Amino acid sequence: MNAETLNALLKISLVIFMAGNLLDMGLRLKLGTALVGLRNMRFVSFSLLWCFVLGPAVAYGITRLIPLEAPYAMGLILIGMAPCAPFLPMMVDRARGDLGYTASFMLLASVGMVAYMPLAVPLLVQGLSVSAWVVARPLLAVVLVPLVIGMVTLRRAPGFAARAQPVVKKITGLVTIIMLVLCLVVYGEAFIGSAGSYATLAQVIFYCAVTAGSYMLAFGLPQNRRSVLALGVCTRNLGAAFAPLFAVAGIDERAIVMVALGVPLQTIAAVVAARVFGSRAEAAGA
Repeated sequence: MNAETLNALLKISLVIFMAGNLLDMGLRLKLGTALVGLRNMRFVSFSLLWCFVLGPAVAYGITRLIPLEAPYAMGLILIGMAPCAPFLPMMVDRARGDLGYTASFMLLASVGMVAYMPLAVPLLVQGLSVSAWVVARPLLAVVLVPLVIGMVTLRRAPGFAARAQPVVKKITGLVTIIMLVLCLVVYGEAFIGSAGSYATLAQVIFYCAVTAGSYMLAFGLPQNRRSVLALGVCTRNLGAAFAPLFAVAGIDERAIVMVALGVPLQTIAAVVAARVFGSRAEAAGA
């Protein structure tokens, strides 16, 4: 199988990965539940601040402090712009957090990201010459549309949504594995090359900084909602971070590798954080 075919398969798997994750999210996301948290302006303010101001600022600051090569810096900044992984509810449940507010955070982050990234990427990501529409198009197609379809399906046909959601989740999980394998095949040498860079260190610092910062500085929020905020900021929507990279030709493969490294690194960070927050909740009798 030639390189062109492998690249095409990788792009197809990315589209299915993104659309499947957001469809899965929508099939579980009740609008009424999400609206409860959206009425809490303190929670909304902290969420918007960390998702779209401080999160990207931390990523950008790390690229200034650590001597990252430009493609790795590009990947980290894109990661910083894409909050909230679809597996957030599982992490919040482990942390004994507020699952109702989790729905609010996921809706806020997903819709906000579609509006924010097309404007921010052309301005803040050096080396990525792309228009706002080029960034917006894949985000609308594989983030907003599947999310809305899932939420409408849940509202109109809850029985069908309950049956479809596990199937969508399994298919998406399988496609995720295929996508990672294709990444390793296509960009294997670049992955090996990243071992001698600061790429992993930069991401570890990023996840630690945004998780600890958002948790400790969430003044006035109870423990179970602080954990939602911190885990929502810790986990990243890597499909959305990939989207601008695959939307243009000739992108340096090291930027793609940087985003792909986020899969294991953010998972480890989220599991550790959920365990810590869960222990705190247990100690407080939550």
